[in-house]
Amino acid sequence: MLRSLHIAAKDLKAEFRTKQMLNSMVIFSVLVIVIFSISFGDLLGQQEIVDRLAPGVLWIAFIFAGTLGLARSFAAEMENGCLEGLKLCPVDRGAIYTGKTISSAIIMFAVEILTIPVFIVLFNYNIQNIAGLALVVIAGTFGFITVGTLLSALTVNTRTREIMLPILLLPLVIPVIIPAVMATGKILTGGSIGDISSELRLLLVYDLIFFAVGHLVFEYTIQD
Repeated sequence: MLRSLHIAAKDLKAEFRTKQMLNSMVIFSVLVIVIFSISFGDLLGQQEIVDRLAPGVLWIAFIFAGTLGLARSFAAEMENGCLEGLKLCPVDRGAIYTGKTISSAIIMFAVEILTIPVFIVLFNYNIQNIAGLALVVIAGTFGFITVGTLLSALTVNTRTREIMLPILLLPLVIPVIIPAVMATGKILTGGSIGDISSELRLLLVYDLIFFAVGHLVFEYTIQD
């Protein structure tokens, strides 16, 4: 676990030094929220319709921005010549996967922390259950990142990785998106943590299964 944290710290230090990927993800995510809020127009005054559409808008912004970041996760390592160095390190390949997952998740959480206030303002929400929303976002994001990190490593050596990653990723994260959107909708309409317990259980099971699978098969995924 310590080696995984070292790998994550390396990635985070490199990213927060330039903030290149973080800035791109935040701008993209916020633009999605703004464009949807403008397109809704007068519908923003009809709260029932907004409550049905807004959770999907929020997660569309998260998923698209996250896909943008994941596409650069291993590509940046390869372009800088660091990927071969990681392969040569005397560490378990699963530790590399865990470290990359941790760093990608932290960057994604930073994007979400900056995006959610914009969403709240533009869609005129007063969220009472911040803890419930945080649980949903954390659980949903972690499931998305566990799969995305594995597929990012799988597609890094392909010429069409920018196209292949979303094609492979989006169908696999549907089991994350559906309960995450449903739970977010309940929270936005004043639901408690008890009201989203079934969705949280689904997200937790998905997270554990795919993290375990990713940890086991990453050694074969990263091979030339």
